[in-house]
Amino acid sequence: MPEFDAQFIDMPLQALSDAALQRTADLGTRHADVRIERIRTGAHALRDGALERSVDDVTLGMAVRVIHEGSWGFAAGITLTPDAAVALAEQAVTTAKVSAALTSGRVELAPEPVYAQATWIGPCDRNPFKVPEAERIGRLRELSARLLASDGVDHADARVTFVQENTFYADLAGSSITQQRIWVDPEFTALSVSDAGFSSMRTLAPPTGRGWEALTGAGWDFDAEIAELPELLAEHVKAPSVDPGRYDLVIDPTNLWLTIHESVAHATELDRALGYEAAYAGTSFATPDQLGLLRYGSELMNVTGDRVTPHGLATIGWDDEGVAAQTFDIVRGGVLVGFQLNRQMAAEQGLPRSNGCAYADSPGHFPLQRMPNVSLQPAPDGPSTEELIGQVSDGIYVVGDKSWSIDMQRYNFQFTGQRFFRIRNGRLDGQVRDVAYQATTTDFWRSLRALGGPQTWLLHGAPNCGKGQPGQLAPVSHGCPSALFTGVNVLNTRTDGGRA
Repeated sequence: MPEFDAQFIDMPLQALSDAALQRTADLGTRHADVRIERIRTGAHALRDGALERSVDDVTLGMAVRVIHEGSWGFAAGITLTPDAAVALAEQAVTTAKVSAALTSGRVELAPEPVYAQATWIGPCDRNPFKVPEAERIGRLRELSARLLASDGVDHADARVTFVQENTFYADLAGSSITQQRIWVDPEFTALSVSDAGFSSMRTLAPPTGRGWEALTGAGWDFDAEIAELPELLAEHVKAPSVDPGRYDLVIDPTNLWLTIHESVAHATELDRALGYEAAYAGTSFATPDQLGLLRYGSELMNVTGDRVTPHGLATIGWDDEGVAAQTFDIVRGGVLVGFQLNRQMAAEQGLPRSNGCAYADSPGHFPLQRMPNVSLQPAPDGPSTEELIGQVSDGIYVVGDKSWSIDMQRYNFQFTGQRFFRIRNGRLDGQVRDVAYQATTTDFWRSLRALGGPQTWLLHGAPNCGKGQPGQLAPVSHGCPSALFTGVNVLNTRTDGGRA
């Protein structure tokens, strides 16, 4: 069973938070919360089996957030003593007073039950930081050597990032929450340099909320994928370039997760839809006035947000405002029915509760509204990927993510991938190259014609979703099944600037 890290749990967490919260109460705040965080990040990177980079970094600090005179105040520091906690409380209140003099609106928060002495710890069989460094690097070197020993592989890259987040949250209402989650992000790439040019092929393994067991068989068979990667790369090198045009696409979850991330998950962040991110990351075509009205996709499309999916990168017990993890609808039956919220936006929209979408990537940053795990649900009795392919007479099977582009309203997009296989008469007929699929968000999702069953569903994701000024990174997962889309515009990325 996983255990809390002693270096965090043995700290005087309650005493520090009590000192800060008592001072904010003495100064007359309506709301105050405290976060104490210890974030440990490790990473290794190898090039052709040789270690190029190794990291073991710790961020430790404390943040105090208040609502005073109707405005937010915030302060953070790295000194963890009761006196320093009191000083942060006073600084946060002073900041709120300055803000109140410059703004007319008053901050309100949607209510949330109190969670006293609550704890959550994510699943982890082997804490990566307790695995000997020689064993960690040895596993990367072993898999790299297998790639390099294969014909047609000239270089091999291997990398892994592993993170342990410990958080203590307390507020004036009486909540007191201690949490720990661990996640890993492994990747291996085989490269070929030949007369045909430079080509690469990488593993499809997702980042996952697990420990080191993710590299040794839990959730993903790296040994099997490394064994097949050279042959896939060799076929890719010799593959013909795609003829642009309109095709039916069967998209594997290893690719579709990123399309969901960019065209659905970001588009349904309420702060973006309200224009709060307009100066930096853009807005959204999916505005609040379209709630319950916008035909986002076909009636097969059901998308949920959650912080409870096992091994999700955004899975946690409570968010950074003390809101309990939950599941909620975003798109139901193809119609937009919900947005991602924090407590302030829930109150502004007249909703009774936040759906738990607040997160800060360090103790030095203010919690923003950040996406949870956002996932497309499979058809309960849906077909296998092979059966989806069998429904297509002329199309392309898309596997693995690569580059992407989307406009500032999350509406016009273009995605490439790792591997593309021509489909002819319901069968795969070799790889093709230089493929990108292009559409508007609503045209694409309205062209959804069939969903795979639960057996095709995969939880993928990204550890580095960016947002905010100053910028913050958040890990997030997206689950989805294989899916069939009809009549999608396919571009050739080598010809005419990618125009079909």
